[in-house]
Amino acid sequence: MVFLTTKLVERVSLFVSFGGLVTSFVTFFLPLWKTMNSDLNEMENWYEGLWHMCIFTEELGLHCKAYESTLALPADKLASRALMFISIGTGLLGVLVAFFGLEGVNAGAGHGRLKRALLITGGVLIWVSGLTTLAPVSLVAYLTVVEFWDENIPDVVPRWEFGEAMFSGWIAGLLLVVGGSFLFVAVCMGDYEAEQAEDLAFSKETPRTRYYLKTEVL
Repeated sequence: MVFLTTKLVERVSLFVSFGGLVTSFVTFFLPLWKTMNSDLNEMENWYEGLWHMCIFTEELGLHCKAYESTLALPADKLASRALMFISIGTGLLGVLVAFFGLEGVNAGAGHGRLKRALLITGGVLIWVSGLTTLAPVSLVAYLTVVEFWDENIPDVVPRWEFGEAMFSGWIAGLLLVVGGSFLFVAVCMGDYEAEQAEDLAFSKETPRTRYYLKTEVL
């Protein structure tokens, strides 16, 4: 495709990655990872996130309370927090590194190998960010499903279900993985274009070389 240039792919990749990073950051602090409402009181909804527990009623609105003790949290919440911290850190670092590797950015200008290395490093970091976003969301989803279908829990007891933050987390992780993957595609496109340019330059120089050799022989 004529319009699908290396420069365009690089910028689209970085834009998608940045969108995934922002979505992951918002998901991290949303108290909507799990939701629950009781058949006994349909006017009351409960929400749970990695940092807060919230309750919504029509009379009082939304009220949230942070968890009092970090060490007293279940292992899945502690693991999810750690993974999300890693995700945001690696994602931010990956976007910054990849930015300086973009074609047209003055930093590293004239150093093709350096820019190539920056793009690859940024892509790897963004990939790690995407995987460490998908992991905690999928872990919480798995535990929610297991608890929902647990036969040892009486039917009258309300069950937790997926909240909106679960889906935004999956979207964030996929955006980061796609963005990192397209950075690798941009690197491959750049290598191909450089190889084509070298072949073209060699083909132009070959007739001249032959002419000079022939002249020297004569």
